Amino acid sequence: MFESVSWWMWIVGFLLVLGPLVTVHELGHYLVGRWFGVKAEKFSIGFGKELFGWTDKRGTRWRVSALPLGGYVQFKGDMDPASIPHPDELAKIPPSERGDSFHHKPLWQRALIVFAGPATNILVAVAIFAAFAMSFGKPVTPPVIGDFSEDSAAQEAGLLVGDRILAVNGEKISDFREVVEEVAPFPGREVTFMIERDGATQAVEVTAKSFVQTDRFGNESRIGLIGVYSVDRTLEPIGLVGSIGFAFSECARVVDMMITGIGQIVMGERSVKELGGPVKIAKYSGEQMSLGPLPFINFIALISLNLAFINLLPIPALDGGHLAFYAAEAVRRKPVGPRGTELAYRTGVAIVLMLMVFVTINDVVSLPIFGG
Repeated sequence: MFESVSWWMWIVGFLLVLGPLVTVHELGHYLVGRWFGVKAEKFSIGFGKELFGWTDKRGTRWRVSALPLGGYVQFKGDMDPASIPHPDELAKIPPSERGDSFHHKPLWQRALIVFAGPATNILVAVAIFAAFAMSFGKPVTPPVIGDFSEDSAAQEAGLLVGDRILAVNGEKISDFREVVEEVAPFPGREVTFMIERDGATQAVEVTAKSFVQTDRFGNESRIGLIGVYSVDRTLEPIGLVGSIGFAFSECARVVDMMITGIGQIVMGERSVKELGGPVKIAKYSGEQMSLGPLPFINFIALISLNLAFINLLPIPALDGGHLAFYAAEAVRRKPVGPRGTELAYRTGVAIVLMLMVFVTINDVVSLPIFGG
């Protein structure tokens, strides 16, 4: 039987995950903006109608809003929460009042202010992974085959116990966990292994079997398996510097898996049903919270990386879209024209809204009450 999690844990877990991560993200924008002397007019957690708030001595309105699906910092010169520039309106600001206006700051300062939001989410994930490594040690499992499962695809392909896996699909392997990560995204696909056996290297082609994996809560995912077991894993003590390096490598590993998964969805190799939105985040948040503090904190790190990744996509209205415009401005030595800017941002907002509606519907129909 699958374990069920109460609906209130979904809500509490969702708020404990997304609330702090959105706050940290927006604080990144706010603090770097303050550093460069930009006035923040609004700092909002959530969108829509204000539930409660206060105004500080600098004139910033701090608010919590009704729709808890994100947040924003509205700097002086922004005409809306998405920071969409309106050249005609900006031109009306008197020169004497432009010193603390976001859009009148040098290009490099605007770029750093925008990048600071995703950067803080990355730093949260790095801090969590580094703290785990320092507390429990760095997990190390040599990439050596210790045994085979029944009906193993690897054994059928000619791999032997004791073979050391050097690379998978051209990607160098240093730990057995990397083997799992390189194979899992490719169910039913042929995977090339470079192995070392008796001092000699050779390539072996293995067709990963497609397997639907179901966790204790009934969540399903389709993965590739080749049916091998590792030798014993050890935990190596690691210092502060080493733990930070390990944390960055973990972040890079997670992002690489995200890119692979999105690429497979775009190419039609995976179902769009695997995309998740706020409802699914709430569901997984509650489930991970029910498992205890360590799984829940690890989940927070993964969602923090997801937020950074999504925000850095080059879609107008997202941080990555702003950075793309700044890159174009740097190359052209002048901003993109008003008409092109407005069209791009309107399109970007439409894309984001459509994607939000799509993943929300996707989430709802996948709930158990709909047979998902």
